[in-house]
Amino acid sequence: MPDLSVRTDARYVELDTERKIRYRNKVSYRVFHWPIWIFVFFIAPGPLMFDLFERGLDGRTLAWLSIVLFGSGIAALRGRLPGCEPTPYIIRFTEDRPNPLYRRVCYTAAWGESLAFALLNTAGLAYAVVTGEWRLKQMYDAAYFPIAGSVWMLGAFGFLPRVKASTQGEGHERRYFYGSVWAVTVAQPILWVMWKTLPATRAGDVVKLTVFVAVLAFVGRLARLGLLPRTRPIVPGELAISD
Repeated sequence: MPDLSVRTDARYVELDTERKIRYRNKVSYRVFHWPIWIFVFFIAPGPLMFDLFERGLDGRTLAWLSIVLFGSGIAALRGRLPGCEPTPYIIRFTEDRPNPLYRRVCYTAAWGESLAFALLNTAGLAYAVVTGEWRLKQMYDAAYFPIAGSVWMLGAFGFLPRVKASTQGEGHERRYFYGSVWAVTVAQPILWVMWKTLPATRAGDVVKLTVFVAVLAFVGRLARLGLLPRTRPIVPGELAISD
């Protein structure tokens, strides 16, 4: 029977004893994780990404992409990106093991971006619905780094899931991280398609805001129930692998 001493609202949990143990990561596994972190660090400068989706590639974007490719490539080769390690770092979820700096940096960066993009897009759409004016560009320029930077500061002090000093709570903390990532990565492309296809009218903005918030809530609910990949609580106590 699973140990549910840690309360969870998930419909399903994973037993550590049912998870396949691996002691080395395949080369393909390590390679496929690299693009994930390329994307995470590439979108870190939110205003630059806004310009990319609005106007397309330019010299600044290509220069930043080159820096990210070079830096993340070195980190991946050295096994200093989550999922790119030669061997899994976490095997026992209850083990009070130091959380390496590279893991804390990577997950902190992802937390800041996912929250900043979701908050700013919601605020920009709400402003357009209320006023009839589109000010999302100005909002990104003024507020992206204060929002993301505040989250990054919380991560620096270990106040976010997966970026704490210890990896002991990974079995539950990772589901909060992946749930947030799932919600934002599903909602953002849908919003981009609506932005390109729906008219720039108040009625169109109402549809965009409604759908965007609804997708965030729906996917978040699925994650909370443990119905999405890597969002099921892992009951601590036995051997398990963390990504």
